[in-house]
Amino acid sequence: MDSGIGLLAAAAAVRRLRPDADLVLSLDPAGMPWGPRTPEDLTERALAVAEAAAARRPDALIVGCNSATVHALTTLRARFEPDLPVIGTVPAIKPAAAGGGPVAIWATPATTGSPYQRNLIREFARGVRVAEVPCPGLAEAVERAERTAIDEAVRAAAERTPEDVTTVVLGCTHYELVADRVRAAVQRPELPPLVLHGSAGAVAGQALRRIGARPAPEAPAEGTVTVLLNGQEGALPESALAYAEGRLLAQTAPVR
Repeated sequence: MDSGIGLLAAAAAVRRLRPDADLVLSLDPAGMPWGPRTPEDLTERALAVAEAAAARRPDALIVGCNSATVHALTTLRARFEPDLPVIGTVPAIKPAAAGGGPVAIWATPATTGSPYQRNLIREFARGVRVAEVPCPGLAEAVERAERTAIDEAVRAAAERTPEDVTTVVLGCTHYELVADRVRAAVQRPELPPLVLHGSAGAVAGQALRRIGARPAPEAPAEGTVTVLLNGQEGALPESALAYAEGRLLAQTAPVR
């Protein structure tokens, strides 16, 4: 679940680990973007999208959105667990800091500077210099697959990123879809290759562990994809096909 196509990264990661998994993608196009919303409003929207997904009786619910994890995860877990495991998406600050830094965390304005993110920095990045970089408009541009707007938002965030940064945490799931553009904008020729840390792979692995399933990437690619748009069955947004993750998922016809 997510406000929009930011969930593609985690969904594609699950598909690669388990080609036989049936996926339900629950989106909120009427409420996207979630980032600028108040925590209370965001939580209300996230609950509605989660309820639509839960009605399909899944084995696990992945909150494929950093902002929703920051503000709504406690509410979602109180509503659905223990019957339905809820897996949040946490910015990959711990593995990023393990490299020694300096680190930049690119995130939505709602997540940047939030107590949640600051706590993660204090817990996992002690002794490492961390710069929090808000990226206004980037998630929205990625959602629309507008190349010029994406490039402008990435360029603006890169200008706010310290020049000596060697590691960037992609603290919004939308950003993982344009990781190559982030790398090109931030990489300095005099520095080692930039290291990017997303969350999709770890989230997919955690979801499988929570339900006691093992990765089986060689399984027959028989899993279905159901797309819910504000609770109603539909198709992946056209913009999803601009990204490799969306094209991977589109290879399976949505359930009707």
